Amino acid sequence: MEPPVPALAFAVLLFLGMLVLLEAGRRLGLRRRPAEADDRGGLGAIEGAVFALFGLLVAFTFSGAASRFSEKRMLIAEEVNAVGTAYLRIDLVPDDAQPALRELFRQYVASRLATYRKLPDMEAARLEMARSKELGEQIWSQAIAATRLQASDPGAGRLLLPALNSMFDAATTRTMALQAHPPGIIYVLLFGLGVVCSLLAGYRMAASSVRSWLHILGFTAITVVVVYVTLDIEYPRTGLFRLESADQLLLETHEGMK
Repeated sequence: MEPPVPALAFAVLLFLGMLVLLEAGRRLGLRRRPAEADDRGGLGAIEGAVFALFGLLVAFTFSGAASRFSEKRMLIAEEVNAVGTAYLRIDLVPDDAQPALRELFRQYVASRLATYRKLPDMEAARLEMARSKELGEQIWSQAIAATRLQASDPGAGRLLLPALNSMFDAATTRTMALQAHPPGIIYVLLFGLGVVCSLLAGYRMAASSVRSWLHILGFTAITVVVVYVTLDIEYPRTGLFRLESADQLLLETHEGMK
């Protein structure tokens, strides 16, 4: 699934916004410095509360993104295990029914791989998901028919069909995980609090008549990098952080289907 705003565009806008608000806050502070020379000490509590709120929001958003990234990796492993188990249990049905089932399995796994290769194009991915579902229905129908054959192993129905059900459930769970993201208002709050904190920081920097570019660029760059990484991890099919290494497990399973 694609992010509401591309991570790079979000980071650039936040970087520019923070620089502008830092400068605006500094100029406002310089203009009001004579009038508030004795009153600025009481502002620290308010500034500290706003900065703490921004830090908490960044921390929880990053933690959630990292957790969901790890969950997506684990779901890939679960699907690979489910596919491998179900494929092995085809041996329980008669020999003459196995080739057709194995071919459908190969097509199904190839379709599952194609689904994730087409992301973040959700429209193309949905079309491929529909094809996977159709192949899954064919596998289910043929598996039921094969387990009812007289030459089938007595335990074929009790072992193969639950394995197939687990395989389809794993695919559904992965599909749902694609849509598990924070609401868009969270990113609006990240942007808004980021520029508000910049305004307050710039206002506080007016205590010195000389700009400290080390502090200005350091504060801005660190904040933007953390927010960018958070967005990139949240949507791992669109940026620097990818799941291709985990997808390799499913590809190896497909290649091993003889």
